[in-house]
Amino acid sequence: MSKNVKTKKKNKYIKSKISKTKITKNKKALFNERKNKVYGLMCDDLYVPMKIKELATVLNVSKNDRADLDRILEELIIEGKIEINKRGKYQKAKEVKKEALEGKFISHPKGFGFVEIEGREEDLYIPESFVKTALHGDVVKVELLPERKGGKRQEAKVVEIVDHEIDMVVGQYQKQKNFGFVVADNVRINQDIFIPQGKDLGAVDGHIVVCQITKYGKAGKNPEGVITEILGHRNDPGVDIMSIIKAYGVPTEFEDKVLKQATNVAKDVSEADMAGRLDLRNVPMVTIDGEDSKDLDDAISLEKDGENYKLGVHIADVTNYVQENSALDVEAKKRGTSVYLVDRVIPMLPHTLSNGICSLNQGEDRLALSCIMTIDKHGKVIDHEIAETVVNIDRRMTYTAVAAILDYVEHSNKENDEAVRPPEMDIYADFVDMFVMMRELSEIIRKKRDKRGAIDFDFPEAKIIVDEDGHPTDILLRERNMATKIIEDFMLSANETVAKHFYDLEIPFLYRNHGVPDGDKIEKLSIFLGNFGYHLNGDRENLEPKELQKLLKQVAGKPEAELISKVALRSMQQARYTVDDSSHFGLAAEYYCHFTSPIRRYPDLQIHRIIKENLRGRYNAKRKEHYESLLPMVANETSKLERRAEEVEREVDKLKKVEYLSDYIGEHFTGTVSGVTQWGIYVELLNTIEGMIPVASLKDDYYNFVEDNYELVGEKFNKHYTLGQVLDIEVVECNRDTRTIDFKLLDEK
Repeated sequence: MSKNVKTKKKNKYIKSKISKTKITKNKKALFNERKNKVYGLMCDDLYVPMKIKELATVLNVSKNDRADLDRILEELIIEGKIEINKRGKYQKAKEVKKEALEGKFISHPKGFGFVEIEGREEDLYIPESFVKTALHGDVVKVELLPERKGGKRQEAKVVEIVDHEIDMVVGQYQKQKNFGFVVADNVRINQDIFIPQGKDLGAVDGHIVVCQITKYGKAGKNPEGVITEILGHRNDPGVDIMSIIKAYGVPTEFEDKVLKQATNVAKDVSEADMAGRLDLRNVPMVTIDGEDSKDLDDAISLEKDGENYKLGVHIADVTNYVQENSALDVEAKKRGTSVYLVDRVIPMLPHTLSNGICSLNQGEDRLALSCIMTIDKHGKVIDHEIAETVVNIDRRMTYTAVAAILDYVEHSNKENDEAVRPPEMDIYADFVDMFVMMRELSEIIRKKRDKRGAIDFDFPEAKIIVDEDGHPTDILLRERNMATKIIEDFMLSANETVAKHFYDLEIPFLYRNHGVPDGDKIEKLSIFLGNFGYHLNGDRENLEPKELQKLLKQVAGKPEAELISKVALRSMQQARYTVDDSSHFGLAAEYYCHFTSPIRRYPDLQIHRIIKENLRGRYNAKRKEHYESLLPMVANETSKLERRAEEVEREVDKLKKVEYLSDYIGEHFTGTVSGVTQWGIYVELLNTIEGMIPVASLKDDYYNFVEDNYELVGEKFNKHYTLGQVLDIEVVECNRDTRTIDFKLLDEK
């Protein structure tokens, strides 16, 4: 039988099978009826695969009904009933055994979600109808759905919940007659938690509560829980921040045994404590911190040795008071890091230590671990000594005071400059020469680091001012002055020196690693840069930091500078702790660790123990085996805890920024486009507050999202919205529950 005869017979058969569908009152029923008939045809033995135009012709689909046919085919593909073959023709899906993939479910407030799978570059999209009962953070098994036309993201469906990450929810209690519900503060948790009668701890409508999940939901049934703590009413001062802290599981209180141990060990430094240590109490040294800092864990000494500089970075010896496996150590490891919020600090160690005996307070003897470096005039560390020391700080300086002194000295050396002499020049007269020398060495170190390719992303950082009730009254930009740069440079030098020292010793250690950016991300960055006429040289898979540095220098001062810097930053990997890679891409450093903040970071505390065991000759094969077993876990856990702290800090900042701007509804501001997505344009104001202009509010056009260019393009008027663009906006809505801000576009600049 010829192909033409076969096709005619097939078409005649199909037409006989499709009668005109009767119009019913229910449009959805009509649609489903047509859908079933189309699927039935494709299941018939006489059906051969056809393209959509052939199907439309065979089925006598009118122009007006073409959209319905498109939708029918799309739904049948999503449901896994049909597929498109290699020739672009529709056919019944082949019966194949589907492999279940395992990953982490990331919920979206609108009901759908994504699954992150290790080793897979792009997340899988989970339509709302295939989420099943998965909660945000769950480990799930998924099966891939047939690929959709148009190169859309791969879809999948949840087939099994492997493990629940969330067992506790913080939210608002809604009281019913004989039961209640907890509506989670986390907008990614889409299911309310059912609270049976007698399990509400006496909570009333509007209370913010902590709820322990006792039963996870199943089809048609909400998760069930019991209230374990009432934080207060949603409008009570401080409850908003506490709800975020509790939601992330950050411990806020120390157990009695931890506090008692902290009190017991926090004794004044005795002669016995100082025995065998290098005594540096007669060496001039200062601390330089912010005005409101209380945990002063690093001090600086500096003097000239011929043409060389002798720089001492002296760090509080916290391990002298926090012994391995003690109650203090277990608690510090559990916290991982201190958390710095707008109205409070949640410390890693009790204040008795962090603000007391472990703080390098002026005029008091303190135990320290010092890295004393000899640095030549080119910024190279030509010699160093790491030692247990005892110090006594001469002056507690602030960044502001040191910057004022250096600024005056710089201007007073210029002719015809009538700089006003600040009082700090007289108050700290004995240390002015040291501060000038610090700036001199800092500039040398920075120049050397710059020469090797270190990248400096200098974005504005907000400081949120709140009143006694926690209400934000102002948002300022933190100043990064010469004094802050000096401390940064000296701390980096100590961190690099210590890392190299122990890398060379080939003993187990904790490093701070910042990996080479992913090649695919660099390729996307390169495409984006091409739109501005810029290019990245070098291997995409093994990019040198110097190439990114060259790019940032090339764009410095140009209108697109901040835009390109932000896109470049998004291409970078996150820094993490590791035991086997000592390099840091962003700093262009071959060796790097965190040595300088043992009061607030557990990795620093951990390596101090290793350093001291090595200095005291106690490091042996048994201790090596111990650290080889312990350190990978510490690296992994502290990296996670660092991410948690960053998320809590970010969420609190977002909350307070929303609260601050809610006093300015209807006000007009100028901002810069900081992000572009298919659903909206993110605009950042000068004070770092970010809000979104929804695409739906951009009238008179339909906009396409061009991912490679980070821009929205209007189909009708070809209007472009892209990163770095300056826009005038009006504040429309501030939602504290979702911590989001909506803007309305006024005009373009």
